[in-house]
Amino acid sequence: MKHLITAAILALTLGNPAQGGDTVLDNFESSPETRWRFVSDQVMGGVSQGQVNFLSESGTAFAHMTGTVSLENNGGFIQFAHDLKAAPSAESTGITIKVRGNNQGYFVHLRTSGTLLPWHYYQAAFEVTENWQEIRLPFDSFKKSNRILRKVPKPTSLKSIGIVAYGRAHNADIQVAEVGFY
Repeated sequence: MKHLITAAILALTLGNPAQGGDTVLDNFESSPETRWRFVSDQVMGGVSQGQVNFLSESGTAFAHMTGTVSLENNGGFIQFAHDLKAAPSAESTGITIKVRGNNQGYFVHLRTSGTLLPWHYYQAAFEVTENWQEIRLPFDSFKKSNRILRKVPKPTSLKSIGIVAYGRAHNADIQVAEVGFY
């Protein structure tokens, strides 16, 4: 009975099931600005600038992050992140995102209960096109930022997810319509 109640609470917290057993974390409807926050390298002295806006087009709600990533002052990132209220199930094998943008590379950053310092995270790269596409990133494709972290992030230890423009000087322009687990 305890497991049934826990599963029901987890399902309600994470969102609605999507096709193929996917679980939607966020589809950017209903006040996404209360769940997502914008962060740049300015928190550590960098000079990158940007913003995230929450928009809707043709019935699709999405987050739209734009900005300029600069490597000056040891900087190099802008991101928008979501702190999880509950971790996904242990059976989850990856992250799914529905994205489009300016034909460039971006990253998903994961933080877990084991990423204690601000510069600790797990990172997976992906490319966007001008058309909406679903991208699936298995947890075992995420690279750890520090050797003290475990090799593969455990789904049950996830604390936050970030969509990140990182590591090179460029203009960022990415739209995200859905984030979830599979």
